[in-house]
Amino acid sequence: MLVRNLERKSGRSPPSEGTPRHGSMGSLLLAVIYLIFISLGLPDSLLGAGWPKMQMVFGVPSSYAGYVSMTISCMTVVSALLSPRVIRRFHTKWIVIVSIAMTVLGLLGFSVSGSYWMLFLFAVPYGLGAGSIDSAVNHYVASHYPSSVMNFLHCFYGVGAVVSPAIMSLALRVARWNEGYRWTSYIQMAILLVCLLALPLWKRNEEQTEEDRGDGAGIRETLKVPGVLLTLIAFFAYCAGEATCFLWTPSFFAGTKTGLSDEIIASFGSLIFGGLMLGRLISGFVSDRLGDRRLIRIGIGVELLGILLVFLPVQGYIITAAGFVVIGSGMGPVYPSIQHMAPSNFGKRYSAAVIGLQMASAYLGSTLMPMVFGNIQQAVGIGVMPVYLLIFAAANLGLLEIAYRIIAGGTIDV
Repeated sequence: MLVRNLERKSGRSPPSEGTPRHGSMGSLLLAVIYLIFISLGLPDSLLGAGWPKMQMVFGVPSSYAGYVSMTISCMTVVSALLSPRVIRRFHTKWIVIVSIAMTVLGLLGFSVSGSYWMLFLFAVPYGLGAGSIDSAVNHYVASHYPSSVMNFLHCFYGVGAVVSPAIMSLALRVARWNEGYRWTSYIQMAILLVCLLALPLWKRNEEQTEEDRGDGAGIRETLKVPGVLLTLIAFFAYCAGEATCFLWTPSFFAGTKTGLSDEIIASFGSLIFGGLMLGRLISGFVSDRLGDRRLIRIGIGVELLGILLVFLPVQGYIITAAGFVVIGSGMGPVYPSIQHMAPSNFGKRYSAAVIGLQMASAYLGSTLMPMVFGNIQQAVGIGVMPVYLLIFAAANLGLLEIAYRIIAGGTIDV
């Protein structure tokens, strides 16, 4: 207990208990886990990249992207809130298989949608699948691997999220926006096949994982733990800014820069994801040395620098594009570091429920705040986006610092 309290006060992550041995089988399993997070990232940036064209095809206002995004995120909130119970009942590998299959269904559904209302129908499996993967795999990695693995894991999420705007850009150039979703679903099918073939790799850690699932706390009990509620609100603020960038970055360039083609505007959807990937790649090499809390502070500082670059009143798009990459780089370590700290901050008994609640809070921010921004930008102009991002970055940092102080003064059940 004393060691854990000292680690919490220093902001340095303790070594994960029960870390799987890294033989050839362990390395293959880790490679599969990274591939799973590529599949998680693939669908996330398609809507933002394709929306400027989809909006015209469906004949709806630009703000209507927020309602589709809200529906997807609502489903992820539901699956995240159910995740502690699901994790206790089912092994991670089966949660992954079912969840990827659901995202394939959602992507194929989007690809055949000929009317705006159809997007809402297929947003249900689209969102439920993403939330289940996120909660289950984050809990598994936070419980069994060090901080560096968590950052590399979310770096691979960035790989998927960077690839999909390029897919949508290609589809807009040679076909239609529908093909962007269809081609992405084919990639998801291939990843699903790899995961099915890799099922025996999980057997090695099944006994230990069964033990980890046995005595987890419920959501109601977990909400009473000191520091949990503030961490959830901070996560809400982080994902509000992140999801706003995911959805509205291409539209920001379309509304503030002139002379850009539809294909180039769609490709700007990858800027924030490229930054996320870069930030998490760098963090993976330094996280075990710096600790999660210090990484978060550095990351938010870099994010604020990127927002400043986007603020600059320049004519061209190069500096603004660089600003979004810097914003993404700063955001990079925040999400994985908060998730990885759950077992050390709150104890193994509460970690699954904390991660599930964090996911629900994150997706609630992703659900509501891009839609709120859509209405704000329709009223005052999309140029207000940097101010919106600044508010949430400051709230994220302030709330986390308060939560750290509360956690450092308390005790945890292990």
